[in-house]
Amino acid sequence: MKVLILGAGGREHALAWAVRKSERVTEVVCAPGNGGMAQIARCLPVNGNDLGAMTALVDAEQPELTIVGPEVPLSLGIVDVLTAKGFRTFGPTKGAAMLEASKGFAKRFLQRHQIPTACYALCANVEEARAEVENFHAPMVVKADGLAAGKGVLICQSREEALHAVEGLFSGELLGEPAAQVVIEEFLEGEEISFLCLSDGKHVIPLAPAQDHKRIGEGDTGPNTGGMGVYSTDALLDAPMTEWILRHIAEPAVRGMADEDTPFKGVLYCGLMMTARGPQVLEFNVRFGDPETQAILLRLESDLVEAMEACIDGRLCDAALRWTPGASACVIASSAGYPGKYETGFPITGLDTARRVPGVEVFHSGTAVKDGQIVTSGGRVLAVSATGETLEQALERAYDAMGEVRFQGMYFRRDIGHRALKK
Repeated sequence: MKVLILGAGGREHALAWAVRKSERVTEVVCAPGNGGMAQIARCLPVNGNDLGAMTALVDAEQPELTIVGPEVPLSLGIVDVLTAKGFRTFGPTKGAAMLEASKGFAKRFLQRHQIPTACYALCANVEEARAEVENFHAPMVVKADGLAAGKGVLICQSREEALHAVEGLFSGELLGEPAAQVVIEEFLEGEEISFLCLSDGKHVIPLAPAQDHKRIGEGDTGPNTGGMGVYSTDALLDAPMTEWILRHIAEPAVRGMADEDTPFKGVLYCGLMMTARGPQVLEFNVRFGDPETQAILLRLESDLVEAMEACIDGRLCDAALRWTPGASACVIASSAGYPGKYETGFPITGLDTARRVPGVEVFHSGTAVKDGQIVTSGGRVLAVSATGETLEQALERAYDAMGEVRFQGMYFRRDIGHRALKK
């Protein structure tokens, strides 16, 4: 079968890598893809913000399965359009994608269905926010309502800082375009867990858990990014806690979406804070995480295509996922200046040597091919990922491989997994 993957990042490269392992798959097409994906799949240009262009590409290619990677095409309704045309498509509808597309929608949904989350206020303008800020103790969290590529969350240490963040979001100064609404939340303390599940609209199966590192600086300092590294181990969540999260968060969310006539099919990413009062939902995403996917899929032994088709067909209750025991880790190499302004077009060397480290896969996040050479083309450039019998071994392999890679201005955190290692 031919599988078409929409997207161009490290997540999509990892998806293409996993899909190619299925015995049923004869061809993988990626659109638009990147420099790394071009080495394992046929890549075709497409504008991921153009619904018509994406639909025309699928019409032309006639894939047996289309996988939508990023959140933007999902929020535009690409799954609705392709499904209506008869294409088997993995991902949620536009209505279901509102769980990520609008933080205000998600908070109200959580409240309606009594799913644990932080106290919040939804503000339509600066005046409303100024009044609501007085109801929160510092520190507090200010979030842009819409999609912001992981950069629309600001942790504020004072009410003055929170108001400055609110003004920056409404004016467009912080994200480039004005936010329609802003969410103010209580600050939750604890460890974050990325809890991803497959759903067929009724049933839920969890993937291996992971822990992301969102801040740019070591020691979890500096501004938020799309994610600078992640690890996955069996020790992150025990069986009773996994069951609790399924029963009290993931399953009620899927059941709630079905009750509201927007059944959720695809990947439900529950971003959780493990607090003293139990797991609390920080956010929902409606697709595979990035860089969580790069670590999680390295541990998946099952056929990913079979699981995705079970989601589409509503037969996930008959499916089961098998995982390699141990650990995996992913370290992101970024361009200097990210998540702010950065330059691109720099040649990357050492990739072949890095891939020869045992247990390592190098997924490309922001690369392109220029004159036969792999060059940087984004803020997050590479996702150097590795498996191991222990987290220490997985991290050692990932960092050994990272040590072989070079490009101008390359930056990466050297403390991925630090919280687990301290334990």
